[in-house]
Amino acid sequence: MRYGYLLSEPQGDDPIGELRDQIAQAAENGFSSAWLSNIFGLDAITALAAAGAQAPPIELGTAVVPTYPRHPAALAQQAMTANAALGGRFTLGVGLSHKVVIENMFGYSFERPGRHMKEYLDILIPATRGEQVSYMGETLKADIRLGTPGAGLPVLVAALGPRMLKLAGTVADGTVLWMTGPKTVAEHIAPTIRAAAAEAGRAEPRIVCALPVCVTDDPAGAVERANRIFSVYGQLPSYRAMLDREGAATPGDVAIVGDEDTVLAKLEELRQAGVTDFVASPFANRERTRTVLIGAAKG
Repeated sequence: MRYGYLLSEPQGDDPIGELRDQIAQAAENGFSSAWLSNIFGLDAITALAAAGAQAPPIELGTAVVPTYPRHPAALAQQAMTANAALGGRFTLGVGLSHKVVIENMFGYSFERPGRHMKEYLDILIPATRGEQVSYMGETLKADIRLGTPGAGLPVLVAALGPRMLKLAGTVADGTVLWMTGPKTVAEHIAPTIRAAAAEAGRAEPRIVCALPVCVTDDPAGAVERANRIFSVYGQLPSYRAMLDREGAATPGDVAIVGDEDTVLAKLEELRQAGVTDFVASPFANRERTRTVLIGAAKG
């Protein structure tokens, strides 16, 4: 299992410089990848291309970019440009986002999101390979071939439900998870996406699992803190479904918390469940937590 680091949204006057320093530290600490979420701050693709080009060479990925606000060919062009700027080290993670964001904030219809993602990937993936795309779906159309450098980058899909996992396994390079525990990975995520990839004759997919982490002697306090920080994820339907599968009442119940031995044991449980890449999001006791993660990454 490879180890990655979830980058924090910069807060200062030099956001790109802050991001560059975070990436450099992740590389120095032995992490194989660094990931940035695209929410309401920096545009993740642009920021990674700008900061990552000035930082040591590790894989940089988005976890994840919402599909709806951008035509898939436009997103392909941006991602390929970032990949060229990063010397082939960029991985594009995409996702549906959530109804409350897409409908209430962006004003798009969130009707039949599974159909949307299939049509989106039918355009996005061949476009990122530099292939001619002639496609007419129910909601998306394209007749274009991009000459953008940086073709051939990996594409991951934030897939949680069965339909999305099957789609990701069939056409993409894997999935990016959040708030998804080891039981759910072992019993639902890994078998579903692997079976789809095998049936399509594709290589075994990546399962990139991001979770909050805290090394502590007060696990109950850490869980309580995680519940405060990540409370919204217990209310969003897609994540709520994963928590329910895990038997987790709250987001804190899937956070990786405990002393050094406990955290390492939980990381091993994720590896055995089928996780190929663990992406750490330390949320408290950061130095102690980072020390354990560095040891695991270099292990």
